[in-house]
Amino acid sequence: MLGLGAGAWLVGRFSRAPAQPCPLSGTVVAVHSSDRSLWLCRDGKAQGRFRVALGRGGLDKRSEGDRRTPTGSYALGVPRASASFHRFVPVGYPTAAQASDGRTGGAIGIHGPDARFRALGPATTWVDWTAGCIAVGTRRDIDDIADWLSRSGARTIAID
Repeated sequence: MLGLGAGAWLVGRFSRAPAQPCPLSGTVVAVHSSDRSLWLCRDGKAQGRFRVALGRGGLDKRSEGDRRTPTGSYALGVPRASASFHRFVPVGYPTAAQASDGRTGGAIGIHGPDARFRALGPATTWVDWTAGCIAVGTRRDIDDIADWLSRSGARTIAID
């Protein structure tokens, strides 16, 4: 049973959805750290929403190993199979400008739950646990995102 403090934390964590989760134009994946949500967006309209877990070190990735999720806009790579996370969609961090600014790191992406904890389902998104990636709660979630990326042609992610 959750204590009152833990229950209030969970409600607060999942209740701050942005008023306008999608940019008004373009086809993009939008991640909002305020409510740990990932939105599939086309021309200002949401076509899907998923709860996510982010890096356990917080936001604003600066160096490899800091366990932070980067913020900003990045190119998305082609979804691929992953033994650990079912599917993995590469995120182009760091950009050339960030790399020249001294930022380091790699292997950042959107992925499914850790195979070892897959039985927990969506509960894997209740806490931030990744090494800097964006993790959805189920294999079905990452399959749906990968399929949408293929159909929509979206090649950009915006993380705030």
